[in-house]
Amino acid sequence: MRPNTAHTLHDFYEALYGALGPSRWWPGETPLEVIVGAVLTQNTAWNNVEKAISALKAAEVLEGRALLELPEAALAELIRPAGFFRLKAGRLRNVLKFFDEICDFDFGRLADMDTERLRERLLQVRGVGQETADSILLYALERLSFVVDAYTWRLLNRHGLADDEAEYGEIREMFMAALPEDVPLYNEYHALIVRAGKAWCRKNRPLCAECPLGKFLE
Repeated sequence: MRPNTAHTLHDFYEALYGALGPSRWWPGETPLEVIVGAVLTQNTAWNNVEKAISALKAAEVLEGRALLELPEAALAELIRPAGFFRLKAGRLRNVLKFFDEICDFDFGRLADMDTERLRERLLQVRGVGQETADSILLYALERLSFVVDAYTWRLLNRHGLADDEAEYGEIREMFMAALPEDVPLYNEYHALIVRAGKAWCRKNRPLCAECPLGKFLE
């Protein structure tokens, strides 16, 4: 990590939180609902995921065993609003089978498993990438694992903290080395970055002058 990076990341957080306030993420009533959302949100907007989750709730199948017993074609149809629904139905079943096997959907039984070991095992599940794994760990299981997404990379890149070749693990470690071991802080920081990315740090035509982090570009 570059000199003063930790200090800069702390300043970024304070500026974003001061401007935006608490995010209260991730939307989900249960750990399982958050896990489902983490899979469905791949390559789609959250409002589409909400429609898919609402369909699962309406069908009364948003429970681990019920989802596993649902024929894959039926599951795909229910999650159609999330896009790539056939692909995601397969990925979701893979994740569900994983948690069925390791804890029978009793997530409290995972308490003694080391976070990095659990992460390694999640990454072995077909269709689970690093962002999805970290979203599950942080938001569903309340583990210390910082989530990196396109908004995170873009923000750091524009402020000279990550170059074009920066890898996911490098950025994740940058945050985890700089921040206290605090799950709510990880949760809030990632949420603030996403909100800032949508409001100001856009891919095209960023609104740097209006962004709370604009002053750090000077």
